[in-house]
Amino acid sequence: MIHANFHTHTTLCDGADTPEAMAEAALALGFRQLGFSGHMDPDIHMDWAAYRRRIADLRAAYEGRMDILCGVELDAFWTGEEPAGAEYVIGSTHFLPDSGGALVALDDSFDRVDRLCRERFGGDWYALCAAYYAAEAEVVAKTRCRIVGHFDLVARFNHQHPAFDETDPRYLKPAMEALTALAETGAAFELNCGAYNRGRRRDFYPIRPLLRELALRNVPLFISSDAHSKALLDGGFADACLCARACGYRAVRILRHEGERIVTDEVPI
Repeated sequence: MIHANFHTHTTLCDGADTPEAMAEAALALGFRQLGFSGHMDPDIHMDWAAYRRRIADLRAAYEGRMDILCGVELDAFWTGEEPAGAEYVIGSTHFLPDSGGALVALDDSFDRVDRLCRERFGGDWYALCAAYYAAEAEVVAKTRCRIVGHFDLVARFNHQHPAFDETDPRYLKPAMEALTALAETGAAFELNCGAYNRGRRRDFYPIRPLLRELALRNVPLFISSDAHSKALLDGGFADACLCARACGYRAVRILRHEGERIVTDEVPI
């Protein structure tokens, strides 16, 4: 079982619970590490200085009981500087531009993404997915992330509103091309439980064919809950461990402090 999470959101961005409540719940679950990764996206901006202070205060309060890390989640379309003092970065692609250049969130509502597909891509969902993966292939270069977040987020609504086949070569080819580009950067991927643990999808990000490919390439893996509430800090972890093992993984990564440095360990699953 995993006793850590590094993809955690709070009321400082779009989460439901305060950092303090998330830390208290994590300790009760037996967590050894808790990494906060507030959004700094084109449409969600934290007060970065206030965020750093809150997480630093928590790290001091939990010293010796649980290791608290201060991360950030940046988007491929983020145009600001990397926030100073972030101990790690999760790089994600949440958006695609419409025909006028305005960014449309791919995880906001199916109706908005469907309208984007019709207006920019003539209703061709595979063209939309190809554009997404072209952006995703650049996420490490754009964000300098250590962890690639929810790699196939473009399929967020596809179980509730089937629009394309995630096993179709028209979908898998651009996904594999992006996977190859990102794997060559040395960044780790996450097995993201966020949609699974909220009942929005029947599978994790990335889907198993992509996860098997990552395992074959020895790409490091994190398991994350993408928790937006304290109730889901370890949501889906048991099933995610089984999925990772079935796809070829025997260990996943964690981050921890060693003094003021962040080091990486592999833990068995």
